[in-house]
Amino acid sequence: MPRPLWTGAISFGLVTIPVKVVSATQDHSIHFRQVHLKDLGRVRTRKVCELDGKALSQDEIGKGYELSKEETVPVTDEELDRIPLPTAKAIEIVAFVDADSIDPIRIGDSYFLATDGQVAAKPYTLLRRALERSDKVAVAKFAWHNRERLGLLRVREGAIVLHSMRWPDEIRSPESLAPREVELREDEIERAVQLTDTMALDSIAGFRDAYRDALEELLTAKSEGKELPGPAEGGEREEGKVVDLMAALSASVEAAKESRGEDGGGEATVHEMRPGKKTAPRKAAASGKTTGQKAGGRKTAAAKKTTGTKRTARKQSAS
Repeated sequence: MPRPLWTGAISFGLVTIPVKVVSATQDHSIHFRQVHLKDLGRVRTRKVCELDGKALSQDEIGKGYELSKEETVPVTDEELDRIPLPTAKAIEIVAFVDADSIDPIRIGDSYFLATDGQVAAKPYTLLRRALERSDKVAVAKFAWHNRERLGLLRVREGAIVLHSMRWPDEIRSPESLAPREVELREDEIERAVQLTDTMALDSIAGFRDAYRDALEELLTAKSEGKELPGPAEGGEREEGKVVDLMAALSASVEAAKESRGEDGGGEATVHEMRPGKKTAPRKAAASGKTTGQKAGGRKTAAAKKTTGTKRTARKQSAS
């Protein structure tokens, strides 16, 4: 078991469950050191006082809160420890809610809660069974590093998981980031839904960090004096081009089907762009062909004939 990060107890009404908090995740990222390029000697970070330029040891460093650029208030660890925190050694459950009511943006780091001694086995199992049978998650308060935090308890594979949560006022409003209102045709929405269905998976367990794999391959080649791997295949995406949204969705659906070994089964529908009053005429792209059209929106003769027939039919209907 990993080294416990915190020990205390879950307060569940009048029930107390001694627990140890252990990290639920592992960092598999590849980390680099700062080195002197001339001799590859390691360069470490020195803590230097900005006023006298002196390098400081850890016992010379404390905490301070900056009231203004000219005034800083020193705060000691002893003063912080004296602040009353009722959740200092307890994860106090304050409510049970439906899991769907929790916005994922509020969820932070994750930890497993392990029983601390045999006396914790029965109440731990009791809480776990209650969460499973009620289909709810527990909202709790707990203190960590001299700060009260909000947490979420749920069950994963027989173990209780603690997720740290952000307080409501820590979430920024996305109102200013939302795009202006635009009009979408119903067939565009339906094709987008079709794409989500085509790309649907039962599990994401098979995904891997491709960048980390490539980085390991690079480091292995350098350490063994071998030829370095070449760049990845595939061209870069062209940015800033106006695209036929429906054609792009149709092509995406066909590509998703091919990647899953499914038969495309039919030609993609071609839809003409309808530019706004200030939009310049769309230029056709010159890249690859697909059945019944060219990528980027350039139509084949058959597609033009079909479009012309549809226009004639609409004029006759209107008259």
